[in-house]
Amino acid sequence: MRWLGLAALLLTATAALAQDAAVPAYAPDGKLLFSAGYREWIYLSTDFDLSYADSVPPNAHVFGNVFVNRAAYEGFRKSKAWPDKTVMVLELRGAGGDNPLNKRGQYQAGGAPLGIEMHVKDAAKGGWGFYQFNAAHAPAPLLPKSAACYACHEQHGASDTTFTQFYPTLPN
Repeated sequence: MRWLGLAALLLTATAALAQDAAVPAYAPDGKLLFSAGYREWIYLSTDFDLSYADSVPPNAHVFGNVFVNRAAYEGFRKSKAWPDKTVMVLELRGAGGDNPLNKRGQYQAGGAPLGIEMHVKDAAKGGWGFYQFNAAHAPAPLLPKSAACYACHEQHGASDTTFTQFYPTLPN
C-alpha cells in the first residue's frame, strides 16, 4: 500500500516537472501556446485593484494573481535573476462581495478569469515578451515592442523588468 502512495507521488511530481519543462511552447506560427497548468505553478502574489492604466473605472474591482513556472522560481531564488524560459502569468479575476455570508470586504469571484497575460523570457525570441490570451486561450502573438508594457516594465521593474517589489515571497 505504501508503494502505491509513493508511486502516485512520483507520478505527480514527474508530470509537474514535464509540464514545467515544456514552457514556453509555441505554435508553428510563433504564437505562444497557453500554459493550461499554470495554477499548479508557484504562486507569487495577489494584488487588488492594481492598475497601470488610467482608463480603468475606479469601481471595477479586480484581483491579479501572479504565478511563475517552477524552474524559473528555483532559478530566481538561487541567483536573484530570472533564467531563460521564465513564464510569469497574470490572471485577472473580478471581485465579488454579494454573498449572504459576506459582511464586509471583497473576494475573488468564481468563473473564468477576466483576462490572462504572460510575461515570457525567451532568448530565442529576443528576451522578455508580453502575450495576452483571449477567453478561448487561443495561441497568442507577441505584443509589439512599442506596447506600453515594455517601457513600463523596463523603467519600473525591480528585477530584470519584473515587478518583484510586489511579490513579498521572493528575495530582493
